[in-house]
Order: sequence, then structure tokens, then C-alpha cells
Amino acid sequence: MNSQASGPIRRKILPRWWRFNLVGGIGVALQSALLFLLRSIFHFNYLAAAALAVEVTVVHNFLWHERYTWADRVPRSWTESLSRMLRFNLTNGAVSIGGNLALMKIMVGIGHMNYLAANVVAIVVCSLFNFLLSDAYVFERSLGTRRSGGRHQSRVKVANRIARSA
Repeated sequence: MNSQASGPIRRKILPRWWRFNLVGGIGVALQSALLFLLRSIFHFNYLAAAALAVEVTVVHNFLWHERYTWADRVPRSWTESLSRMLRFNLTNGAVSIGGNLALMKIMVGIGHMNYLAANVVAIVVCSLFNFLLSDAYVFERSLGTRRSGGRHQSRVKVANRIARSA
């Protein structure tokens, strides 16, 4: 990669990647604490405890990503925020819960690994995919600064409007 092409990556993607990982690190602590509490104190099944801990963490991470990681792409609107939260839950939530449960089943259920260590491994494995989904789909870049009636228009909305008018 030449230095001209790597400039935008260093200026745009890497700082966002670091912010994503900072939020994710806080999420790892939250998820691990919830998993420990649910499994060791309340004696939930490790898979049920993992699923609940992941879902709480997904909501926590969404709120921070919207206000910190991708704040430059987020218009301030409750309806659009709820739509993004649904997209985040359906993408990052699905990857996190599905990936975490599958990896926990393998590492803990079959490999007899410690459930807290397996949880951290599962988070690391899912994080890159979650970043890419968030960047490209959940917190997608808008088309310039186009707005209609003060509302943000995503690429999907603009593409739908163009398709209907054709």
C-alpha cells in the first residue's frame, strides 16, 4: 500500500478502531462481571449466563458507539437511533451471541476451558467482524450532507428513492 492510500486509513479508520476497542474493553469488563455474577453467584447454566451477559453488553456498547465511536455519523433523532439500535442488535448482537455461544460450547463444553477465559477468547474472535458490520452497515456514512426535512438520509433510503423514480 502506498503512503497516499494509507493516509486516509490512518486518519479515519484507525482512530475509530481504537475508539471501538476502548468501548469494547469496557464491554469486556461488563460482560465478564455479569457472566461471573450470573454463573457463579446465581448458578445459571453457562450458556444462558453468556447469552444474557452478551445482550446486556451489546446494548451498553451500542449506546457508547453511537455517542463516541461513530458520533460524527449519527444524527440526533430518537427514531433513527432506535433503527440503528435494531440494526446493531441484529448484526453485532447476532455475531456476538451466536459466536460467543458456539465458541463457549466448544471451548467450555467440549474443551473444558475456564468459562471466563473462553468468554474473552470469544469476544476477541467476534470483534473484528463486529467493527466491520458497524462501520459499513449500522453507522454507515451518509451521502454527503443530504438531508430532507432535517432527517438524515442513508444510502439505502437514497437508493430506494432513485429506484422508485426510475
